Amino acid sequence: MDKIKQRIDELINKINKASYEYYALDEPTITDQEYDDYYMELLSLEEKYPELKRKDSPTNRVGGVVLEKFEKVTHNTPMLSFDDIFNEEELELFDERIRKVVNNPTYTLEPKMDGLSGSLIYKNGILVRGATRGDGITGEDITENIKTIKSIPLKLTKDIDIEVRGEIYMSKLSFEKANVERRKKGENEFANPRNAAAGSVRQLDSSIASKRNLDYMAYFIPNPEDYGLKTQSDSLKFLKELGFKTNYKLNGYAHNTKDIEKYINNLSTIRKELPFAIDGVVLKVDSLDDEKKLGFTARVPRWGIAYKFPAEEVLTTLKEIKYTVGRTGKITPNAIFSPVHVDGSLVSKATLHNFDYIKEKDIRVGDIISVRKAGDVIPEVVEVKLDRRQDDSKETIMITNCPICNSNLVKKDANHFCTNDKCDSRKIEGLIHFVSRKAMNIDGFGERIVEDFYNMNYIKSIDDFYTLYKYKDELKTLEGFGEKSIDNLIGSIENSKNNSLERLIFALGIRYVGDKTAKILSMNYKTIDNIINADYDSLKEIDDIGEKIASSIVDYFNDENNINLINKLKELGLNMNYLGKEINTSNENINGKTFVITGTLSLPRDEIKEKIESLGGKVTSSVTKKTDYVIVGESPGSKEAKAKELNITILNEEDYNNLIM
Repeated sequence: MDKIKQRIDELINKINKASYEYYALDEPTITDQEYDDYYMELLSLEEKYPELKRKDSPTNRVGGVVLEKFEKVTHNTPMLSFDDIFNEEELELFDERIRKVVNNPTYTLEPKMDGLSGSLIYKNGILVRGATRGDGITGEDITENIKTIKSIPLKLTKDIDIEVRGEIYMSKLSFEKANVERRKKGENEFANPRNAAAGSVRQLDSSIASKRNLDYMAYFIPNPEDYGLKTQSDSLKFLKELGFKTNYKLNGYAHNTKDIEKYINNLSTIRKELPFAIDGVVLKVDSLDDEKKLGFTARVPRWGIAYKFPAEEVLTTLKEIKYTVGRTGKITPNAIFSPVHVDGSLVSKATLHNFDYIKEKDIRVGDIISVRKAGDVIPEVVEVKLDRRQDDSKETIMITNCPICNSNLVKKDANHFCTNDKCDSRKIEGLIHFVSRKAMNIDGFGERIVEDFYNMNYIKSIDDFYTLYKYKDELKTLEGFGEKSIDNLIGSIENSKNNSLERLIFALGIRYVGDKTAKILSMNYKTIDNIINADYDSLKEIDDIGEKIASSIVDYFNDENNINLINKLKELGLNMNYLGKEINTSNENINGKTFVITGTLSLPRDEIKEKIESLGGKVTSSVTKKTDYVIVGESPGSKEAKAKELNITILNEEDYNNLIM
């Protein structure tokens, strides 16, 4: 029995060491397979010898305890939050207040995690209680749920009594996975990682919390002097030594507001690439003696402050739903709302995607809506504030006719379409697409110019671009069109005739054929005639071309009008051949492999992508089980974390250069 106990102790030590290296240091020394082997052996021994199972065993993390309610707990030291500031002026005022008490202060700078505060109590190094912040004085006992969080050590590296405070949060990757599961079950999705974490940690059934993959970032010790610590930075180092995950790689130091502003700006630039959500920066006076001098107000510490990033989600009133028609006839509803500043830009409209989106969120004119920028670029409506809806609001009803040509609409999948090929709006959108940067890249054609030329009958179809020179004299009479600008425009049109085939294929606007698919087609078939003659089965055999795309290509080239257009473009002198580099499949490290690029690299991403594709590889934007390599630069963010989770090979720039040689 002693040997069994000795082996259990040995396994727990191995697993705890591996967890510390993985979660706290981000430097794993054993493989996932080895970790799983140790874990399964420990589980087997504990099932066979339950009397030997330790309270701090890693197998306790699976949860399973179901509580009737959460018990209230009183914090030994109040869990006070910091005051918020939002701009440089307020930052300078904070610094001035500090300097009235402290000479030449040093500040620690830490990312402000977007989660919820949690307190952990350890006795003799063993976790005995976890609690929420609550109102700062009284919180809720969430010990059973806390135990399921893998980055929280059940046993510290030192056998001490201590309280540790930190942030309970959900990583972006775990958030995405949780919402996938909720969609499968027909449940409402979590609105954001913070709400997801808060809801998960307050589940009465700890097995549910376990499945949510919560995380914990330690940042504070209420009584640091008891452990001989002199500064906040010493406290963070001590927490790391005890086995906690800290933000040591992202934390910074500052001696003045200039240093602080530089840190804030740098953190802002990498914010979206981080594997977790942050909403600002926490500033603390580093010296604990200085903290004592500064003290507290009745509700907040005087020695710290929270700088909040500009709001990414703001509220406004929906004034109108306006419908637009795309080049394929797709009808897109758009929200028109009172102008608001979102992440630095003044916006007044956002796409509502399709009517199913409107129904799902029950969006109505007159509603108070929250708006944010998707991917920091495109405004989108996040949700309706139902508690602020007017009693006389009316449910939105989908239009039945095209807003431009009045043709009847047809629903396909989730979208409605205008089926009138001659609809002016469809034709204009198709022409705008043809000249766009990723298509034929004809400089000088903004959306407004294309629309004006269409209405003036200069350009009614794609081939009309290449006979625009006939109207040179008429164009000179238009406001804003001098001889030089017209010559440049016509010159750009002429230059586009020399584009490689993939640009033309994309520019034609074939349904489901994006720029990537256009290149795949062109690389495989070389000429447009070969693509025209390709049948459904041969198209389907090509990687990344599925049934929908294959059918769409065949349908497009079976249309006599489209073949007539191709023939006109041939007569006008457009290139119909693939001019890109031939694929060299001799490099087995690259050929047939899938790559993801993340972070900042010395080479442009487009250049790396082009090189990989020229060697038979494929570059995608998302890390999945099918990914072979992830090329990582500086500040790689969540994609690197996902690659590690899936045990995918990670390459730095030097590794990549060696691979392509």
